[in-house]
Formats: sequence, C-alpha cells, structure tokens
Amino acid sequence: MPVIQSLLFHVPSWLLCSLMILLYVGVSVAGLLFIRKYYPHHKCKLHNDVAGFIFATLGVIYAVLLAFIVVVVWQDFDRAQDATSTEAACITGLYRDSTPFPTEFRATLKSKLTEYVKAIIDDEWQTMAKGRRSVKAHETLEELWKLYGGFQPKGETQRVFFEESVRKLNQAAEARRQRIVYSGSGINSLLYFVLFVGSVITISFTLLFGTENIVPHLIMVASLAAMIAITLFIIISLDYPFTGDICVSTDVFTNTLETLTRP
Repeated sequence: MPVIQSLLFHVPSWLLCSLMILLYVGVSVAGLLFIRKYYPHHKCKLHNDVAGFIFATLGVIYAVLLAFIVVVVWQDFDRAQDATSTEAACITGLYRDSTPFPTEFRATLKSKLTEYVKAIIDDEWQTMAKGRRSVKAHETLEELWKLYGGFQPKGETQRVFFEESVRKLNQAAEARRQRIVYSGSGINSLLYFVLFVGSVITISFTLLFGTENIVPHLIMVASLAAMIAITLFIIISLDYPFTGDICVSTDVFTNTLETLTRP
C-alpha cells in the first residue's frame, strides 16, 4: 500500500488535517522568528523590491501547480463515483430485465445479485480502502457469468432481454474494474515531491521580507502556510477515492440492496 494511502487508512481525516496545519504553521512561524533573530528586519528590507518580483513569479507557478493537481484528483474522484453509480444501476437493471425469464432463473439471479451487492458493501469496500479487490465479490460475479452462460432464451422476447442483460453485466464488470483501479492508483510520487518541496520554497521566500512590525508578518506567514497545508490535505484526501473518511460512499449499493430484497 502506498505511503499516502496508508496514511489515509490509519489516520482520521480531521487529525491529519490538524497535524498538517500545525506542522506548516509551526515550522513557518519558528523559521521567521529564527531568521529575525540572526538577520534583523532592516537588513531584509533592503531587498524587498527584488524579492517581491521573484516571489510573485514563484507564487504563480506554485499556485498553478496546486490548482492543476486539485483538478486532476477531483476529476478522478468524480470518475470513481460515476463508476460506482454505473455498476449499481446495471445491477438493478439486471434484476428488472429478468422479468420475462423463468421463475427459477429469476429466483437464482436475485439470490446471486443480492449476494454480490452484500459482498461489495461488507467486504470489497474494506479491501478497496487498501487498494485491493474482494475475492468474495469476484467469485460471486463469476457465478453470475456462469448463470447467464448456461441460460438458453426461448422466444424473441427472452432473446432481446437476454442480450440486454448480458450487455449490462459486461458494463457492470467494466465499472467494477474501473472502481478497483481507482482504489489503488494515486498521482505519481514525483508530483508529491514537487508539491511538498514547492511549498517549502514558497513559504521560505515569505520569511525573507523585512517588516518593522513582526506581528503582521507572522500573521501573513501563518495564513499562507495554513492555506497551503489545507490545499495539500485536499489533494491527499481525494487522491484515493475509497480510502479515508472522505471517500465514495456505499449509498448507491445500499439502495440497490433494498430494491433486491424488497418483497
């Protein structure tokens, strides 16, 4: 399991966010106080003009990088939600489209679909939090394939509904595959390296400005550090859609299970 995913799995989101903010703000404030002690503000003030232009360019570059990564992880999170919703809709559709089939086949299908959805809710959601698939859910899906593979439709009506059911079963299997892929794939570790190093460089630059009153300077540095920490927390939280407190919920499958178990 990747380091970031392991962090999300073992540390509650509220605690992780608080720790990141405290770390960034604490180190930034301590760094400013340390620099002021050995490099007084009147010396820093001499290069404020030049430092301002450089910081403006540096800030824009880092802000664009942050925005780009946030959009990427947000889009992946949305795709994971869409795959989950698509799979649940296909399962509901399979049960609905079994109306023309024989009673015995419908009863078996309902039982297998119910077992599959329960395996997803009770087992696979926990394994996906670690980036892995559920063996139980996979085996149940294979049993569904065997069930349809051994069925011979009779008449035009059953043939049409059977073809549509197989199409939906394929679509559900593909949505599950995408769901599992999203559960274990995050952004490249090199990007995390750039994000964290960039945050250190950006904050460090703000410590080199000279102001006569240190209190506003402390507030500005702490605010910038907190904002960067929160943004990095958002990226980390959304990077693995099925891990941590901020994750794709099982609500759509819970609703599907209610449909399947309804008398």
